[in-house]
Order: sequence, then C-alpha cells, then structure tokens
Amino acid sequence: MNLDEILKLSPFSLNAKEKEEFLRCRLLELTEHHRRNCSEYDRILKALGYQKESVQSYKDLPFLPVRLFKELNLKSISDDEVFKTLTSSGTTSQKVSRIILDRGTAQLQQQVMTRIVSSFLGHSRVPMIIIDSPSVIKDRTMFSVRGAGILGFSIFGTKKIYALDDDMKLDLSGLSSFLKEHHGETILLFGFTFMIWQHFYKELLKAAQEGVRIDLSDGIMIHGGGWKKLHSEAVSSQEFNRRLEDVCGLRRIHEYYGMVEQTGCIYMQCECGHLHASNFSDLIIRDPFDFKEKPHGQSGLIEVVSTLPRSYPGHVLLTEDEGVVLGEDDCPCGRRGKYFKIIGRIKNAELRGCSDTYAATF
Repeated sequence: MNLDEILKLSPFSLNAKEKEEFLRCRLLELTEHHRRNCSEYDRILKALGYQKESVQSYKDLPFLPVRLFKELNLKSISDDEVFKTLTSSGTTSQKVSRIILDRGTAQLQQQVMTRIVSSFLGHSRVPMIIIDSPSVIKDRTMFSVRGAGILGFSIFGTKKIYALDDDMKLDLSGLSSFLKEHHGETILLFGFTFMIWQHFYKELLKAAQEGVRIDLSDGIMIHGGGWKKLHSEAVSSQEFNRRLEDVCGLRRIHEYYGMVEQTGCIYMQCECGHLHASNFSDLIIRDPFDFKEKPHGQSGLIEVVSTLPRSYPGHVLLTEDEGVVLGEDDCPCGRRGKYFKIIGRIKNAELRGCSDTYAATF
C-alpha cells in the first residue's frame, strides 16, 4: 500500500506486518529523496556508509539526532519553495530547531493530524477553548511550535476563545459567558500541560474556593508539551486528571506526544492511558550505549519515524526522550499499532516541550 491508500484508512488500522511493509517502502523512498535533494544529508549518509541494498526493515535506516536541526539548516527544497518555517520551543539561552516546510508537506501534516485527532473527537467541529494567550499567534510564515500547535488544533473548533489574556491571566468572565452560550454542547479544550496547571487549574481552584464553579463536564481536553516542571511539583498524569475533574468536572482528558521536527504525526493518549503510534508513524526503543533495538517492556532512547516530511530530512530521528513500548496491536482500547509511555528527558538534555520551556521561564 502507498501513502494515498493509507490516507483512506482508519489511522490506527494497520497490524504489525502491514505496517512494517508500508513503513519500509515509504521511508526508503524518503531517504533516497532527501539524499538526492539535501547535500548535507547526503554527506551524512556517506559518512555512515549507508547502502540502500542493506535495508531489510525501516529499523535499519540511519537516524539523525534531533538536536542536529539546531545546528544545520536542513532542507530538501529550493528557497523559492519555502512555504513556512517552524521553530522549536526553547529557553532564551538555547538554540532552536528550524523546520522548513513547503506547501505540500504542510498540507499533508495538517491532513494526517486531522485524521488522528478526529478518531478521538469525532468528525464534527465543536466550540473550542484555547488555554493560552492570543499573542502567541503572530507571523504565520514563521512561528514556534506552540503557535503551530494552537493553529493546528484550531481546525477542530467552530467558535473559539482564548481563556488567557496577554498577561496570562484567566478571563473568568469571558469563560463563563462562553460556556453559558454553548451550554449542553461538547466543548474542546486545548493547551500545554504546565500552562493548564498554572494558569487554568489553579485559577479555577481559587474561584471554586470563593464559590464560583466552572462546569466543564461536557468538555474534552487535549494537552501536551512536557511534564518536567509538574513532576518537580509531584504532579503525575493521574493527579493532573483527578484535580481537573474535582475542580470543574472534566473527565475526558487526552495527552499527546509530538515534536516540531515531525509535525502532524502526533501520538495520542487513549482511554486506557496509553500513547499510540498511528499508521503514519512509529517508534523504536534504542539502547543508549549501542543503539540496538530493545524489546517491549524495556526502557531506552526513543527513535521516531514519520512518513510525512518531504521538504526536510526529518523522517528518521533519535530523540533525547526515554520511553518504553508496552505492547503492539493489543491495547484494550482496540487501536492497532504500538502503544507506549514516556519516562522523561534523558539526564542533561535540553528542555524541548512547549510546557517545559515555558515553565523554565515562568
């Protein structure tokens, strides 16, 4: 099956054997495309002694360390084909990754993300609360992954409001009016984990203690961006969910894992609390010493693969995150593909997620 055929399927429908064949063919094709069109990538492959003929599985393809995008301007298109540039999150002292997109890659990323998220939310657009400030969205041709995330998820909303003002203060009055207007409707909430905790949950808790309770029992929340700051406050994923339900009745909460270097191929958390790889992506757990694949149930460095990037060689990347694959094709939620959990950032790695980098400067 090719990518066009896969796009017609449910995004979590391929079993392990079907997915292995699709990923091998598609990622080999992308590797050769980038080799021809990105001189820096070609030199890297030559230095590694890469030979196409030796690839038996997509797991045999050479990976790039994700940090390389902070050092090199990697692209496989001409300057006049550049549609937009995304930058990663980072503190003021950090370099940021620059991801170059042409129009086709950007459209494909949006199409795939829509299919993945719709499998959790349904296909109807709903009123949406963005738990962030409107000032994040500035230059549409060059903005951070935080702004890109907001714009990407905004496609699922009909009428939208920002819950925070430009000073990151909760607009409790505007929020109450919005919920009154859409009483009885499903409400989508989107934001980054630390901002939700710091500027949304804590303010809702104060309001509840003063006798003002916001009811979000009809809501669905999607959030991501890292847990480092909240872990330092001893707030786990389970505690995060429980506290939100206590303060506003919110029960349907889905975390996601993703990165600017592979926009579109997000890993959504199912009802069982597991992150899932879709038909369009996969992850491999590598031993940090010899980079051999580790079996399910053992932790290691996360390598991510994506079938989407054609404007830049970001299809096979080694992250600085530690994780463990819990199983494949047998999650109780019914979705096929690998399901996994994130353990955290490796020691001394830079902060990357929107939530963590914002928390570092908060």
